[in-house]
Amino acid sequence: MATTNPLFKLFGQTPFRPLQEHMRVVVSCADQVPGLFAALCEGDEKKIGEIRDEIFALENKADEIKNELRSHLPKTLFMPVDRRDILEILDLQDSIADTAQDIAGALMVRQPKVLESIRDPLMDLTVRCLEACHQMARIMEQLDELVETGFRGPESEIVLAMIDELNRIETDTDHKAIHLLTELFAHEGEIDPVSLMVWHRLIRWIGDLANYSEKVGNRLRLLIAR
Repeated sequence: MATTNPLFKLFGQTPFRPLQEHMRVVVSCADQVPGLFAALCEGDEKKIGEIRDEIFALENKADEIKNELRSHLPKTLFMPVDRRDILEILDLQDSIADTAQDIAGALMVRQPKVLESIRDPLMDLTVRCLEACHQMARIMEQLDELVETGFRGPESEIVLAMIDELNRIETDTDHKAIHLLTELFAHEGEIDPVSLMVWHRLIRWIGDLANYSEKVGNRLRLLIAR
């Protein structure tokens, strides 16, 4: 007798349950990133490897949910959203986990030199970007109420205010990224060119954790505005 994939049970009468579960796993994946940079600052290559493995495992779990949702999402939804909206939000969420995986993979290939002057700004940026991810996760948990009200009424106003806060957090991450880059290039003579290049890429990816979170929020804003 064939066993039922437990992911199927997430669907029930709405595709938002697996979408919410996907976001939870995505955030768990992104949550590992600060530990990566803490290990890098300590020169702990073994710890970097352990966290890398955890990130890859969580990213694979997110992919499983994503693929199940894509495969079993009905062609027609009796809801105030289009199938394409669900898939677009899903892809944006998945980009957060992909970005965490990119960071982990890059640090396994090359550990760039960590200047003392960038340690605090680096962790400050990373933690703030994770706050954007968590804010987006809190917004996703409101989807059930949004669907029940047809993306209208007081619940939509609450979600819009949460999205506004997400936008403010993402803007703050932009400022922190600029500060970190300023510190990095102020001491570029103390770092080899390859490390400088790697840092530039890593900083962009850290910022993308917040950028993709904001894009998910803005996509929900469009649904509410319809």
